[in-house]
Amino acid sequence: MIELANAAFSYGGTEILTDVNLGLTPGSFHFLTGPSGSGKTTLLRLCFMELLPSAGQVNIFGRDVRSMTRDEVAEARRRIGVVHQDCKFLDHLSIADNIALPLDVSGRDTEAERANLDELLAWVGLSHRALALPAQLSGGERQRAALARAVIMSPDVIIADEPTGNIDWEMAQRLLRLLIELNRMGKTVLIATHDLNLIRSAKAHVSARVLRLHQRRLQAAGAEL
Repeated sequence: MIELANAAFSYGGTEILTDVNLGLTPGSFHFLTGPSGSGKTTLLRLCFMELLPSAGQVNIFGRDVRSMTRDEVAEARRRIGVVHQDCKFLDHLSIADNIALPLDVSGRDTEAERANLDELLAWVGLSHRALALPAQLSGGERQRAALARAVIMSPDVIIADEPTGNIDWEMAQRLLRLLIELNRMGKTVLIATHDLNLIRSAKAHVSARVLRLHQRRLQAAGAEL
């Protein structure tokens, strides 16, 4: 579904990633670890086509990203749901309207999707907060809303960048359960995190591959996880 072959990325003459090889197969679950500044977010941005590699190859759903037209990139992105670290909500819109934004952008009839939206709000436990503005939500509520927005288009791949970084352990566990449930539904999941306890908790419930960025390269994490 997403494949990086000897991919590298440089910014301002500085190489951030080197010879990265990664394959996200259908229904797989991956954790991406590494210290702050190791390039985790950069790698995720390569996976959802926000960045192009400076060397090597990135294939998304069987296509080299360099050969894709702008419309083809937009179409492929609809198959990838992204939970950003900072949530990226529009502060003047309600949470329900923020979650529904991908439907609006894609030209789908939001009213026709109202039942699905209501079901999704219930699934993440936010039915009672549907009309609240983003600033009125707690950190955990914002992250669950961000996950709901990421899956509103029923994507094949879910990519989450430090989704539990600013929430307490109980809420982190709740969010993790939602991601595991998505994986059991057949979705491919890639989570960037520095929280090793979260990874240990997940591995009790799902077969997860743990990868680590170290000195610009991607490697399998050690058995201590």
